[in-house]
Amino acid sequence: MKQVFINLAVKDVEKSLDFYTQLGFSVNPQFSDEQTKCMVWSETIFVMISSHEKFKTFIIRPISDTKNSVASWFALSVGSLETLNEFVENGLKAGGTEPTPIKDYGFMQLRNLEDLDGYTWEIFFMDTTKIPNQD
Repeated sequence: MKQVFINLAVKDVEKSLDFYTQLGFSVNPQFSDEQTKCMVWSETIFVMISSHEKFKTFIIRPISDTKNSVASWFALSVGSLETLNEFVENGLKAGGTEPTPIKDYGFMQLRNLEDLDGYTWEIFFMDTTKIPNQD
C-alpha cells in the first residue's frame, strides 16, 4: 500500500494537535511522542506535526516562515459540500484563518484554511457528474 506522510514544523505541538483534532484528524500513537504527533486523515494520508527542534534533526536548511510566505499548499477532498463547510468552520473555531472566500466552479467548490503556523490547506468537494463536457 502506498501512503503519504506530510511533515510540518509547528511552533506548539499541543496547540497544533488540538487544531487538527478539531478538524477530524485522529492521532496514531505508534508514530507519536512529545515532540511529534502523527495525525491521521485516512488510511493512506498522515500529517506529522513536529516541534521545530525535532523537525530540524531531519533537515539541513532553515525552516520556512509559513506565516509570511507560502512553503507549500496541500489539498484534501471531502465527500460533500456540507463536510467541506464543516471542516473549514471547525478550523476557524480552532484558531485557523480563511485567507480567501469560497470558490465555486459549479462542479467543484473549494475553501482555503490556514492552520496556526500558516500552512495552507485547500479543502474541496468535487461532483464529477457536473463536470462540463470538453466537446
